[in-house]
Amino acid sequence: MEENLVTLAILTYSKAQILKNVLDNEGIENYIHNVNIIQPVISSGVRVRIKESDLPKALKIIESSAWLADSIVGEKPVEAKAEKCSRILIPVDFSNYSLKACAFGFNIAKRFGAEVVLLHVYFTPIYTSSLPYSDVFNYQIEDDEMIRTIMQKVHGDLDHLSKTIKAKIEAEELPNVKYSCILREGIPEDEIMNYAKEVGPSLIIMGTRGKNQKEIDLLGSVTAEVIDRSNATVLAIPEDTPFQDFDSVRKIGFITSFNQRDLIAFDAFFNIWKIYNFNVSLIYLADLKESNDIMNNIKMTGIRDYFAKHYPSLNITFDIVINDDNLKSFDTYIAENQIDVIATISYKRNIFARLFNPSIARKMIFHTDTPLLIIHG
Repeated sequence: MEENLVTLAILTYSKAQILKNVLDNEGIENYIHNVNIIQPVISSGVRVRIKESDLPKALKIIESSAWLADSIVGEKPVEAKAEKCSRILIPVDFSNYSLKACAFGFNIAKRFGAEVVLLHVYFTPIYTSSLPYSDVFNYQIEDDEMIRTIMQKVHGDLDHLSKTIKAKIEAEELPNVKYSCILREGIPEDEIMNYAKEVGPSLIIMGTRGKNQKEIDLLGSVTAEVIDRSNATVLAIPEDTPFQDFDSVRKIGFITSFNQRDLIAFDAFFNIWKIYNFNVSLIYLADLKESNDIMNNIKMTGIRDYFAKHYPSLNITFDIVINDDNLKSFDTYIAENQIDVIATISYKRNIFARLFNPSIARKMIFHTDTPLLIIHG
C-alpha cells in the first residue's frame, strides 16, 4: 500500500529548491507540487511534500533556520564543533528543597554520564553609592566588616553542603559522580543565566517550595525567572516531592497546544528521556468555551494517529482538560491520573508578555507540588 504524502512547507520556488536539496542529502524522498510550469521562478508558492513516516525528521530541518545557511547550500564548509562535556547545573541556596534538587541531579547525572555543578549566588548590599562623597570613607570600614561576615557565612554554608554530599556518596545514598561547587556574587537569576550561557548545561535542576510559597516568593521566584529566560531544559522539584530519582517516574503529563513546534519538542524530549521507563498522558488545556470544540477533537484524533505511527512502543493517553483560572480542573486530573511529572514547552516571549500573560510553566511553579520539566522550544 502506497504511503500518504503530507505537505511539509509552502515556499517560493527558489527556497523550495534549496529545501529539496537539503532533504535529498538527508535521504528524505520529497516532491515539489503546484509549480508554475511556464515561469517557475515567479511562482507565488509551491508545496514541498514528503512521506508521512519522514515527518519527524523533516520537521527538525524545516523548523531550523540552519537549512538556509550558506554551509548547507554548499558555499562554505561546515566547521566541526568541539564536543562539550555534558553538565547538569543545580543552583543551591542551602535549603531543604535545594538538597532535594541535588538528589535528583546526582541520580540523573549517573544515568547520563554527566558532571554536576552546584552554583550558589550570594548578594552583597552596597550602600556607599547613595551616600555623599564626604561620608563614603566613614562607612567603608562598616561595609568591609559586613562583607567579610557575609563571605564567611557563604563559605561555611557551601563547605557544609559539600561535606553533606560527600557523606551521602560514602553512605551510597547518592551515586558517585563528578561534581564541583561554584560561588558567584550578584543577583541570583542573573548570575544563574550568565553561568548557564558560559557552560551550556544540558539540564538545570532547581528546588521550589511548591504550593506553600508565600506571596512574597511569588513576586520574585528565581526558579520562575530562570524558566522564562533559559534556553536549557529546566527541571523544577518541589520540596514535598515523594521521590528523588527519575527512575521512580511512571507517568508524565505532557501539555500540548497541537502545533508543529510541540511535535518537534516532544520528539527531542522523548529521544533524551526514553532511557527511563514511563507512560505519557498528552494533555490539551482548553478554555471552558472550547471544551467541546469540534476542531479540538479533530486535532486530538489526528495527534493520536500521528503518535500511534511514530511512537508505537510508547503507552500514550490523550485528554482535553479545562484550563480554569485557578487550575483546579488540572489539579484534579493530576491526582486522578497519578501524574508524577508535568512536562510543558516554553517559547521565548518578551518581558511584557511575561508580565501580563504568565506562561503555564510559571503558573505551575506556584500552584503544584508535582515536579515540572520545562522544555524550551
